[in-house]
Amino acid sequence: MLILQNLTYTHPNKDLLFDNIYLTVNQQDKIALIGNNGAGKSTLLKIIAGILQPSGGTIHTNAVPYYIPQIFGQFNGFTIAKALQIEDKLKALKEILDGKVTEENLTLLNDDWGIEERCADALNYWGLGNLDLTQEMSTLSGGQKTKVFLAGIAIHQPEIVLLDEPSNHLDRAGRELLYQFIQDTSSTLIVVSHDRKLLNLLDTVCELSKRGITVYGGNYEFYAEQKEIEGNALDQDIRSKEKALRKARETERETAEKQQKLDARGKKKQEKAGLPTISMNTFRNNAEKSTARMKGVHAEKVDSISQGLNELRKELPDMDKMKLGFDNSTLHRGKILFTAKDINYNYGKRTLWQDALNLQITSGERIALKGLNGAGKTTLINIILGKMEPSSGTVSRADNKTVYIDQDYSLINDDINVYEQAQQFNLSALQEHEIKIRLTRFLFTKDYWDKPCHALSGGEKMRLMLCCLTISDRTPDIIVLDEPTNNLDIQNIEILTAAVNEYRGTLIVVSHDEYFLEEINVERVIELH
Repeated sequence: MLILQNLTYTHPNKDLLFDNIYLTVNQQDKIALIGNNGAGKSTLLKIIAGILQPSGGTIHTNAVPYYIPQIFGQFNGFTIAKALQIEDKLKALKEILDGKVTEENLTLLNDDWGIEERCADALNYWGLGNLDLTQEMSTLSGGQKTKVFLAGIAIHQPEIVLLDEPSNHLDRAGRELLYQFIQDTSSTLIVVSHDRKLLNLLDTVCELSKRGITVYGGNYEFYAEQKEIEGNALDQDIRSKEKALRKARETERETAEKQQKLDARGKKKQEKAGLPTISMNTFRNNAEKSTARMKGVHAEKVDSISQGLNELRKELPDMDKMKLGFDNSTLHRGKILFTAKDINYNYGKRTLWQDALNLQITSGERIALKGLNGAGKTTLINIILGKMEPSSGTVSRADNKTVYIDQDYSLINDDINVYEQAQQFNLSALQEHEIKIRLTRFLFTKDYWDKPCHALSGGEKMRLMLCCLTISDRTPDIIVLDEPTNNLDIQNIEILTAAVNEYRGTLIVVSHDEYFLEEINVERVIELH
């Protein structure tokens, strides 16, 4: 069992990341930890793992968690065995088998005589049977590094496993192995992920936000349904408050007009009655006090409703505040944009594809480009875009405007600020205020305009890039998305999904995220071998 009580974390710069975190995780629970970028999900995992210390609160557990990080660069100078913290044990076993039976070696081995076989079985399960434990981590791909640490679960056999974006670097085959492991394991799991297919395999969703952790007793689809119900209730509350505010303002105006008429009528009566000046002044002062008191009551009511409305609007998901507004491509649907006949590409003496490729892409299609890592997806994209030519075969390309969007959003220039970036796409000479209206529409308020682009998160860069495309004077005929969801949280994936579904041009997508491909209504799959 794992219990978090009143957990707080403050950054070294004194900024509060989260506080008042309470969570109980029972044995064999499988929990998804989700939340927007910057909510503190990875930090919370590191605190549970003992890598970071909380600023306040307590953690109770009898188990030692096994932690798989999102980034592995810090292990590049290590061997696989050292990264998995089994180097000393393997060395002790080897020395014992060679006859060096010392107390130190026996203590290090701790009767774990099956460690070598367990390592071999674990690496084989994850498709890493060809790796040597003395090999350096720096020689491995991102997917292989992830699999090495996943193999460590079977090697160490921990009670609690902490996974931070485990599917990020995995190809489709690797993801399927991961999904199977999650279903089969008896370990307690806490998983941070934006992979919604993976999240649907977990029993409980815990949402981390400024309010703390909210627990939803079901998988991701159940969570999404509950959030929709909450969203509908919030919309209803906002509409009700807006109606109440309109009514309060109308009542305030009508009461003020009525009071003015009464005051004017009273003044006329007093003048007709010929009352002395002192009495007239008393009546006038009393009337003014009464009017001011009534105005104050109504103003207070209007202000109270208005504040309540503003608080409700702050709870709206960012998705509901955004306006996308893509124009249509100017090309008619069905126009042939790219044709390849018997093409292949050579890297040295090696031919990239088993069979030469024959394909045609027409305007308006939605295509997913699939294949294992190294299958040549990026090479084919570069050939489609005209950045590379095939080593054999022929291609023809129609004149069109293409935008290539990779997972690092390299269309964004890190050396300039947000407003300057938007201006670079301002080919139709929009006025400054119009650019700023567009930026605000994509949640870049005035606090962001002078912010350098290198300081933006992956999700913010994605939103800025979408904003720039709407500022451009011509919608692209082809958008190529290369692993676009890798660095995004769920909220920003949903924003990207909405933008892509509004787009009416040709779409070519490379993604291992099957859920995303379903959401954007891919019509055709090109599988590379």
